[in-house]
Amino acid sequence: MEEERGGPVGPFTDLEVIRRDAGMPTTRFTRLVGIPERTYRRWQAKAKAGHPRKGPWPTPARDRHRQAVVKWAHKYPAWGHRKVWAMTRHDGHRLSQSTVLRVLAAEGLLLKADYQRERRQLAAARKAAFAAPPTGPNMVWQFDFSEYETTTGGTWRVAGVADYWSKYEFGWHWSPTANRYDAIEAVELALAEAEQLLPGGHSLIEYLTDPDTGEIVPITLVTDNGGPFRSFLFESFIGKRPELRHVRTRVKTPGQNGVRERAFGSLKYERLYREQIDDALDLIREAEAFRVEFNEVRPHEHLAWNRPREVHLGLADPAVPNFPEPENLPNS
Repeated sequence: MEEERGGPVGPFTDLEVIRRDAGMPTTRFTRLVGIPERTYRRWQAKAKAGHPRKGPWPTPARDRHRQAVVKWAHKYPAWGHRKVWAMTRHDGHRLSQSTVLRVLAAEGLLLKADYQRERRQLAAARKAAFAAPPTGPNMVWQFDFSEYETTTGGTWRVAGVADYWSKYEFGWHWSPTANRYDAIEAVELALAEAEQLLPGGHSLIEYLTDPDTGEIVPITLVTDNGGPFRSFLFESFIGKRPELRHVRTRVKTPGQNGVRERAFGSLKYERLYREQIDDALDLIREAEAFRVEFNEVRPHEHLAWNRPREVHLGLADPAVPNFPEPENLPNS
C-alpha cells in the first residue's frame, strides 16, 4: 500500500486510497468526509513531494499529569473536565483545563455532549428574591422539595435547605410525604446544623444580632409557592422564629430558587441516577454520602473552585481560588 501511495503512513494515506478506489474527485471527496479542500490538497502536495507529515508532537504536560487526571475522572465519572481539573489543581498539579480535556478525550472519559443539557440549568436565569445580594453565610437560604422513585421502595420526598452564598447543603429530611410538617422538620434541621457550624459556640440568635443596634437581622428563607409553604402552620412556625424571614418567589419562576434546584439536580444526575437504589435505606445512604461529598470534596466553579464548607466557615474566599502554589524563594 505504501508503494502505491508514495507517502507517509497515516490518516491521509488511508483516505487517499479510499478516494482513488472510488474514483472520486478531490473536491467532492473532501465535501463528503468533512475536510476543508485546501487542507486536503496541501496534504496531497506534501505527499507528492515526499515530505513526511508533521507530528505527532510530544505532549509533556499531558504525560506528566495523566495519572492524576485519570484518577479523579475514574473516581467521579459524573464530573466534567473542569471539576476534574479543579481537583487535580487542589492536588498541587499546575496544568490547564484544556490539558485535562485532551487527556480525558484520549482516555475515552469525556461525558457525552448532551450530558449537561439533560441537567436543567435553572440557575442560568437566576434572579434574587431579595433586594441586596448576600455577602456572607446565613443571610439567604433557599428551600424546596424534590422526589425520587426507588426500584422497589416507592417514591420518597426530600426537603432541603441550602445557603445561597456558600452553597452549603444543610441536612436533608426524607419522607414519603411533602407536607407542612416535613417543611418544618427540614428547617429545624438547617437551624440546628447552622448553629453547630458557628465559631466559638455562639447561638444563631447571637450571630444574627447586629452589635451596633442590638437588632436581629433574620435569615431570608426563600421558597416557591407550594402548598406546604403557604400553610398557616408553616407561617406560624416562621413567625415564632426571630432568626427567620420567609419570602416566596413569583409563581412559575423556579430560577429565583436556582441554587436549591441546581443542587437537587446534581444529587440525581451525579449520584442517584447512576446507582441501583432499591429502597429508602439505599436512597438515604447514597444521598447523605453525596451531601458530604458536595459540601467537602466537590469543587464549585461559582465559588472559584472552592468547597462550600470551606466558604461557609470562612476558610476560603468564594472569589479567590485556593489551589496550592509552590513557594518561590529568593536565590540569595
